Amino acid sequence: MLTLQPAQDKSGKRKTPKIGFALAGGGPAGGIYELGVLRALEECLEGIDFNDLDVYVGVSSGSLIAAALANQISITQMCRIFIENTSIQHPMKPGQFLQLAYREYFSRAGRLPAAIARSIVESIRHPSKMSLSETISHFFSLVPSGLFDNEIIHDFLHNIFNVHGRTNDFRKLDHKLVIVAVDIDTGETIRFGMPGQDHIPISRAVQASAALPGLYPPVEIEGRFCVDGALRRTLNASVALEDDVDLLIGINPLVPYDASKSSGTARKRRSLVDRGLPFVLSQTIRALVQSRMQIGIAKYANRYPKADLLLIEPDRGDDRIFFTNVFSFDDRHDLVEHAYQVTRRDLLAAADQLEPALARHGIRLNRSIVEETRSLSSGLNTQSRYDNALSQQLNRTLDKLDDLIAPN
Repeated sequence: MLTLQPAQDKSGKRKTPKIGFALAGGGPAGGIYELGVLRALEECLEGIDFNDLDVYVGVSSGSLIAAALANQISITQMCRIFIENTSIQHPMKPGQFLQLAYREYFSRAGRLPAAIARSIVESIRHPSKMSLSETISHFFSLVPSGLFDNEIIHDFLHNIFNVHGRTNDFRKLDHKLVIVAVDIDTGETIRFGMPGQDHIPISRAVQASAALPGLYPPVEIEGRFCVDGALRRTLNASVALEDDVDLLIGINPLVPYDASKSSGTARKRRSLVDRGLPFVLSQTIRALVQSRMQIGIAKYANRYPKADLLLIEPDRGDDRIFFTNVFSFDDRHDLVEHAYQVTRRDLLAAADQLEPALARHGIRLNRSIVEETRSLSSGLNTQSRYDNALSQQLNRTLDKLDDLIAPN
């Protein structure tokens, strides 16, 4: 689903338009969806380089992609790393970010003796008042704050961003990058990359922004415990709009599922309740954040009248978006291809409306490419100089030479 909210005030056009990019979350499936959308946009839009935009804003899984784009990692490279598992320089195994948080479990287990002692003392002091629920309440603090270890996310990105030509420092990027998280103790939004928060490593900021409560433990940064930035706002588009962009492109995978609009079989259209707690929780979060985002988007027209806003979201009845098994290579590959094809279809359907709006920013929709029959995977088969084994060896050699001749 593609939505264009045209600027209300088209006066004062800049010679070089300022373009912002905002990426919301949606877990691993959301990140895969975003890669498919990005690949379609990259192919179909001329006059825009997604590694050379003015402002990048990322939340949750979208923060990883935003940080990679700002760090000159191409969309093709990201597809090879996260979808195809064919990157030579940055190999990744399926489920790598879903390893159990053993340290968190052992830390909580260490509190067990104290919890037992409190329960015994209370039962002795107030034997007639101790019910089963009160007894259980003494052990609530033993429940882990997250199932999976998100330190792995930090380590993986730290290695990627410390390759020659990239950086793990917000202040050394050529373009503005903002990663959004939330302080769990205050509910305050934290904008990593903004003044006062730009000294935090990018990899740590992404780890914090993607710390979905229940899935990952909160990330402690300078005494503050940070969790998923989507808890306050979904897209955080205002971060880029406040930077006075002329065009904001947003991708939001986090929309609620509508079974009544499903194009699937009757079996697939059964209630989400039948699919268990994870789907019920996911739908609850999606519904809450979507309503907030719709209110925010409606206000942008008056608050930022000179900005065009292009928002891309999944169709709410799209079974292939909502019920993908991200642990399956085939499912991940099918999802990114599906997102790619649906985006191409939506671009073509909205072409008459899009073309004049994009033209104001020096961007052209190439209809011949949109109308072409092609697949995302066919483009990935073209060898890139970054992922070519020989090129990688050459780059490493050049890095060593760089270190040798660099002044002390």
